[in-house]
Amino acid sequence: MTQKLSLNTQAILLLTAPLLLSKNSVSSDLLTNADYKMVVRHLLDLGKKPADLLSTNANQLLDDCKSIIDKPRMERLLARGFLLGQVVEYWKERSIWVVSRADENYPSRLKSQLKENAPPVIYGCGNMKLLETGGLAVVGSRNVNDDLIEYSKEIGRLAARSKTTIVSGGAKGVDISSMQGSLEEGGNACGFLSDSLEKAALTRTNREPLMNNQLVLITANDPRANFTVGFAMQRNKYIYALADASLVVNSDLEKGGTWAGAQEQLEKFHMVPVYVRSTGERSPGIDGLIKKGAMLWPNPTMPSDFTALVNKTGVNKDFRMTVKVEGKTQADITQPAISMEENPNPVSLFQAGPFQSDSVKQLDFKSIALTNTAEEPHSVLAEELFLYVSNLISKLLISPMIDTQIASELEVSLPQTKAWLNRLVAEDKIIKSNKGGSYTNAPQSIPFGHGLADPKLSVR
Repeated sequence: MTQKLSLNTQAILLLTAPLLLSKNSVSSDLLTNADYKMVVRHLLDLGKKPADLLSTNANQLLDDCKSIIDKPRMERLLARGFLLGQVVEYWKERSIWVVSRADENYPSRLKSQLKENAPPVIYGCGNMKLLETGGLAVVGSRNVNDDLIEYSKEIGRLAARSKTTIVSGGAKGVDISSMQGSLEEGGNACGFLSDSLEKAALTRTNREPLMNNQLVLITANDPRANFTVGFAMQRNKYIYALADASLVVNSDLEKGGTWAGAQEQLEKFHMVPVYVRSTGERSPGIDGLIKKGAMLWPNPTMPSDFTALVNKTGVNKDFRMTVKVEGKTQADITQPAISMEENPNPVSLFQAGPFQSDSVKQLDFKSIALTNTAEEPHSVLAEELFLYVSNLISKLLISPMIDTQIASELEVSLPQTKAWLNRLVAEDKIIKSNKGGSYTNAPQSIPFGHGLADPKLSVR
């Protein structure tokens, strides 16, 4: 891709990028992400943008910013214009492009999901359009056995047949295997690297898919930067932000980048559903993530089912839920069921298996007729379901929401959601506004499920 750097991007690079060329040392003046966020906020307050730091009136603007960042420090960084020109030419020779958060073609998913925490600059090589396609994030340990390598490749192959992009970190093991599986099947892949973009872009195995627009490799760090644990941990959230759903193939327990990234999604960001491998050898890390709210991967075999799962379009209206019993921990889960039409003998998501805890009571709510809760008005199971759903809705209605928003968060059909909401209104547990039709909690009804195990809702 041929590009001319915008003035905004030039300014951001001068302030934040090491601009590595040959053996030049990294400036100690570089702004950290936190520093840069403060500068941008201050510039916005002044009605300015980074490009204004390169204008003829820059001196006054630097004076205005000195309460945020020392003026001589900013001047030294902005004086690296000649080095920037050399580095940009070096990147072009290697087909490496760069975009900043101020550019229109910056990946919209990173910006919408992470907002000001999105990396200021993205370096890349390959088909930039793939960054807007979403897809399945596949993550896992570097050191895995041959079975998990093949499992990861097969996930990639199915993604390719489903026209779904694989998003991963490009590390050896699970990451590379899932990407290779997709590319070998003619699919697409996006690798968000922690380091060494230049080296990866020149690797023989990557050249053909890069030239065929099947692959994009990106990084938030200088293309010549070496591996550091900090970079690797930081990019985890970027991988999830570019995807529609995620699958953890393997993880250590309470350590390592895979665990940290998945835990961060489950407990903090909630950007995409987090699934974990549900077949093969048991993993303490996978068990640990299930306890934190990760869902079991239902092993779709047909492209249509795979696409429906990743995109959460849902090919039927059913859903299933696991609940806590006797205080034992497995997350409360709601998720769409996978179509059985093209796969008459699928592996059930909740069939007894190596990952199923004896302490978890599995409730198959297909038998409860979700679109007509009056079908079994005295059913103990139906009432138990309603109490749990009521508690989940209570958690959502900390602020007003309309019925479509609630249905989206619960991942349940709109008719079923309306049926629950109407009952809660009739029982004076929630209030429906006459203007706009939004719902809020009735003060006396919080929490609905008092005395029940408090379900943990995974809200994106």
